Parts: sequence; C-alpha cells; structure tokens
Amino acid sequence: MSTEPEPPSTTENPGPGTPDDAPPAEGSVETDPTAATDGGPAPEAAAGEGVPQSPAADATDPESGADEAARKLSEAEAELAAQKLERERIERRKAEKQGPIPAGTKLSGKAADLLAAVRAVEGGEKPATTVFADPEPAPRRPAAEPVRRPQPVAAEPAATAPAPDTVEAVRRVLTGGGAPETLAPQVAAALGEGAAQALGEDPWQLLRVPGVRPEQADGFARALLGAQCAPDDERRGRAVTVWLLEQAALAGHTALELPALTAALGRQGVPDADAAVQSTLAEGEALAFQDAVDEPGAAPVRTAESEESEEGDENDEEEETGPVRVLVGLERYALAEESLADALARVVNSVAKEASTAWESAAASASGSTAELIRAVAGHGLVLHTGGEAARAEPAALLTAARSLGLRAVAACHTPDGRRRLAAHLNADDGDGFLVTVPGLLSGAEGPGRDAEGAFALDLLIVLDAPQLDVETAAMLVESLPDGARLVLGGDPAMLWSAGPGRVFADLLAARVCPQVASRTPDPGPLGELVSGVGIGELNQVEAPGKEIVIVPVRDAGEAVHRTVQLVADSVPRAFGIPAEQTVVVTPGHGGAAGTRALNAALKERLNPGPGRFGGFDPGDRIAYSPAPGRTVPGQVVTADAEGLHLSCAGAAVVVPKERVEQSVRHGWALTAHQAVGSRWPAAVVVLPGDAAQVLSRPWVYTAFSRAARHLSVVHGVEQALAAAVAEVTAKPRTTRLPVLLRTQVPAAG
Repeated sequence: MSTEPEPPSTTENPGPGTPDDAPPAEGSVETDPTAATDGGPAPEAAAGEGVPQSPAADATDPESGADEAARKLSEAEAELAAQKLERERIERRKAEKQGPIPAGTKLSGKAADLLAAVRAVEGGEKPATTVFADPEPAPRRPAAEPVRRPQPVAAEPAATAPAPDTVEAVRRVLTGGGAPETLAPQVAAALGEGAAQALGEDPWQLLRVPGVRPEQADGFARALLGAQCAPDDERRGRAVTVWLLEQAALAGHTALELPALTAALGRQGVPDADAAVQSTLAEGEALAFQDAVDEPGAAPVRTAESEESEEGDENDEEEETGPVRVLVGLERYALAEESLADALARVVNSVAKEASTAWESAAASASGSTAELIRAVAGHGLVLHTGGEAARAEPAALLTAARSLGLRAVAACHTPDGRRRLAAHLNADDGDGFLVTVPGLLSGAEGPGRDAEGAFALDLLIVLDAPQLDVETAAMLVESLPDGARLVLGGDPAMLWSAGPGRVFADLLAARVCPQVASRTPDPGPLGELVSGVGIGELNQVEAPGKEIVIVPVRDAGEAVHRTVQLVADSVPRAFGIPAEQTVVVTPGHGGAAGTRALNAALKERLNPGPGRFGGFDPGDRIAYSPAPGRTVPGQVVTADAEGLHLSCAGAAVVVPKERVEQSVRHGWALTAHQAVGSRWPAAVVVLPGDAAQVLSRPWVYTAFSRAARHLSVVHGVEQALAAAVAEVTAKPRTTRLPVLLRTQVPAAG
C-alpha cells in the first residue's frame, strides 16, 4: 500500500467528536444541537439523552408501476401495503393459535428535549444503540398448501392519516403533561382512534412513539398523574418491557432470553421485572417461547410428575427433558420467524430430489463451483451460495441455464446498483423483467407478477445480497413462492447483517438444512486481496503498484474532513480519472466531527455550494433517500415544487412530498457502511477518525473497504485499532429462533 503524498491539512481543527453509533455510558446525557437532517432547520433545543436510532420514516414515492392501474402507487406504498397484508395474516394466525413533526420552535425544557429526541431518531442522527450490547419443468411433488397473501391492491392506500379530531384530542393531553403538542399526529397514529383516552389513562403509552425514552415518558406521567405516579406502576412495567423489546429489534434480535430482559428492566428502574414480563404476556403485548438448547454435554432437566417424587417415592414417574431457554419477543417478529421457517420447510420438501437430464446437461457445460451450483439447484428446493463480488458470475450463469431450460427464472438484488452489476455479468439490460430488486418484486412494480393465489409466477428465484434480508422481508419472499419452485439465496457472509431484526442467511448457513455451495472465484487485484484478508481476520500489507489502495494518515477529525474533501474533489479525479460523483465516502456514524453530517456539509460546500433553498437541498445535491425503514437509495436532487422534492434515484424519477423530506432524505456524498451496503462505486474513501475506534468491527471494515471497485483511499486516524478490530471484533450476536424452528421441520443436510 502507498501513502498519499498530499501536504498536511491547514484547516482549523474543531476537535474530535464522538460518533453517534457509540452507545452512551450508563446514565450519561448526549446533546446535539444540529438538525435532524443534513441542511434542514435545527430545533432550538438539544437532542434528548442517548436516543436510539429508529429506521427512517416511510416516505411516499409516486414512481409509476408496471401497468396503468398502478401508476399512482409508489414502490414504497406498495411495499407498505404488502407489509400491512402480512400483519393481517399474522393476526389471523394468532387467532387460530388462541382458539412528520414541524420544526418545533419556541419550546424549552422537557418539551424541547422530547421533541428533539424524536426528531433526531427520525432524521437518522442517532444510532440504534442496543440495550443489550454484549449478550454473552418436470411434474412436481405436491406439498401442503400454505396460507397465501393476496397481491397488494393498488387502489388501497398504504396508510391512513389520523382523524383531525383525534389529533386535536391527543394534543390537549400532551399539553397537559408538558410534552410537545407537535407529537400529536404520531401518537394518534400509534395508538389509534381512542389515542387521547388511552394516553390519559396510561401516560407511558408515549413510549410507542419512536425516539421517546423511559425517563421522558416518566416525566410526562408525573405531570399527568401527580402523586399516583410510581416506579412500580404495572402500566409502566408493561410499557418499558415493550420498549426494550423494540430496542432489541432495532439491534437485530427477534426475541430476548428472559434473564437478559429482566436484567434490562432492572436497569430501567422496574422494581419487579418478572411481574412486568408476566403482565406484558398476559396482555398479549409479547409472546413467550421455550426452545430446546442444543448444547453438547448438557445434562437433561429432570421433572417430577408429583410432589411425592421429591420425597423419594420410587413409584412416581419422572421424565427427562433437555435444557431449554425461555425467550420473549414481540409478536410481529416472532410470528414472522415462525412463518419463515414454515415456508422454508415447504420449499425444501416440495421439489423432486433427483436431477433431470436437462439440468445435468446444463451443469456439464459449466465448470468449477458454477457446475456445482447448477447440480445442487437441480436436485434441491433450497440452495445457499456464498462468495464475494466476482462470485456473482455463478448465479448469473445459473439464471442463464434455467432460462435456457424454459423455466421462469428471476434474480432479485438488494439495490438497483446490485441489479446493474448482475446485468453486467449477463450482458443484459438491468431493466429486463427477470432482473429485479427485492422491494420491487414484493411490491409488484418489478418482476413476473403473481398468480391467482398470490404466489410469484416463477419456477426459480435467485436472491443475491441475502445477508441483508431481515426476517419479515424474508418471510414475505419465501411465502410468496409457489409449490415446487426453487430458491437460491446467495451473498457474502462476511458483510454486515440486515438493518432489520434477524440474521436469516447466517442462521440458514448454521442450520445446515440444505446444500451450501462456496464459490471458488476470488475477487481480483489488490482490492480483492485486501478484502479477502479482512474477511478471515487479517489486515495484510498489499502490493498496489497502481495505487489501487492509498493510506492517508491524519491526526484528528478536522484534518480527516479536510483530507477527505481533497481526495474526492482533487486527488482521485486527477490520479485515476474518476469524477467526484463516482466516489463514495464511508464513515462509521452520522454524528461527531467526522460523521456523515460534517462530511456532507464540507463536501456540499466544495462540490455543489448553494443556500439549500429546498429544505436544505439544492439541485445537483447527492442524496440518500430512504423510501422505507432499513432501505437507502442513492440519488440526486433535480428540483422542487409544490408537489415536493424531485429526485433521480437509479435512473428513476422520485417525488418526495415536502412533509416527508426531513425524515426520508439526507445528503449523500458521505454514507455509513449500512447505508452503502448493496452498492459499489468506482472509488471509495473510508474515513476512520480517532474517535471511531470503539465502533469498528471486522464486518464493518469488510463492508466499507469492499464498496470500492477500482480505488480505495483510507483516511486513517485510529492507529492500531483498525488491525485489532479486524482481528478480534466479529459481528455482535443476535438472538433468533430460526435455527431451532428449522431443526424441528427439516432434517440436517448431510
């Protein structure tokens, strides 16, 4: 690797900052006087204490669909409609088992803190800081028909705004408790028609609003209830329990072990944690599960059939059961995981296990791991494929072979850029109907559509970037497959996991219920060598004669910002002919002196200066648009008018209503690794200021470094912490149930 010979920065150093991704110390208070979105108006009050990040709020995208009837429905609305139908299906299953905020001026004190905290979460300033940071064409064989979800109906609105009288009633209750009245629409949307009465009877229901923390809800409750407000209030225990489960979901867990949940309740000042959990379960706000623990050498648990067995009565029967763990989870994630396991079992069991002659002929024309992949798909309903960027050529070859056999085969990618890169392997247009994005496939805006039963009209679905699948998205995908269809999940297991709860791809790899094909196609060149080493925990010195990799040492965050702007605007275009618009900046967090906000402000000033007359944006600004929680689409501002902010995202025109801009659009020259995952750029500048050391991990470094296709510059200020993170800091564990659920339905593959 070479060292960038640019002179040291002379820019004034504002001092190192603390990235928002770093969890605050117990009892600490974070303040952030900046606005909730880059360039937007700033609230007068500082952000609230240690607010965990919530995914960006949904935004309406009026991009036209595949046919005339769906032209008025955006991709985001269609996706949300599909999710709504999924919620309704889960409600039916449960029954069977049981038998935008305005700017907020002139606020101060508690009200300003609460409003600023909510704005910070919605704008993406604050991270989803985990409360549980260190938890130690042949005839097909028939299969049982699953419950089908109908195709989303275009005429049905994705969401209904609360009635004005409901909002007004909630506003009066909020004012009485000293909370910002501008929260009224969110509270009304969260609690429904009787929101005002529900909030008055149970002030801790304010925790249903993203960004509100227990101490803030406690202050609201004290103002409303007076002397009747107590820490041991049963209502508080239930609300805090649900809040903790929501925070766990933001951190990727689909459920929590009971001891971890009760310990967290204790830290939140709940006197009787067990009673709080039992009350939450009794009210149906969470579900409890007992899962067998598959631990080698674990002693079975002996249970007596009667009390006399304790007195040594030899006639009493005793039974031995294996060790179990008790889990508690929110219904939507727990049942989505069960639905996913059921659907995967159906896929595994509904395909003929013998390969046809046609499949064998296709495999014979291929070689290496490509042939292995084709043979695996020929005889199995579910196949996992692992590999890096170059390995995408193998599922591309599989797609070509399947279509040559007359099968209805479709490949879905996480992002439009992923679809474009797959199309390059096929010498095809990424607008072809057999190359889609996952959101587009689910919404019906892309792909083959659905049959009369609501299933996809296809025989083979290849899903790339599978590590980014959260449990709810995966459940919707797999449940939509028709009987006898094959499913291939492919991706790089070293990448960061999904933004939503679950670790579907990793769980399937661990469960070993289907064939797994590991690609033997390495990523080429110095960048491929560097990233491959990071994937196995080694930060190697790589020879880069063409300066494919450049290390730029910096002393502090101010210098990091200066050198980053210098690289993007001058050095990389001059040395490699890569224009600034084809370079991405990746940094660990949104906050801090070298976070996305600071970097985007500096890059905008250099590359596209302007007054930000459209809510902080100007035509030509690079942006990161979040049409739905957990999704980020890079784009550019075109213009703005009465309809909203007009964007160009992956060649598609998008209009974001002005009331949604603050929550769903950010400047996008600089991104976090989670925002950048699924896309690649010709050049990447990875910024590692000194205060980022505590948030670095091997998956983060792997993901950030692998965003570069031709050139990588590392603005390096963490000294030995980078090598230590690569060698020692692996992905944080997530508590999920999928492996246990699969083990009861699908035998382990040999």
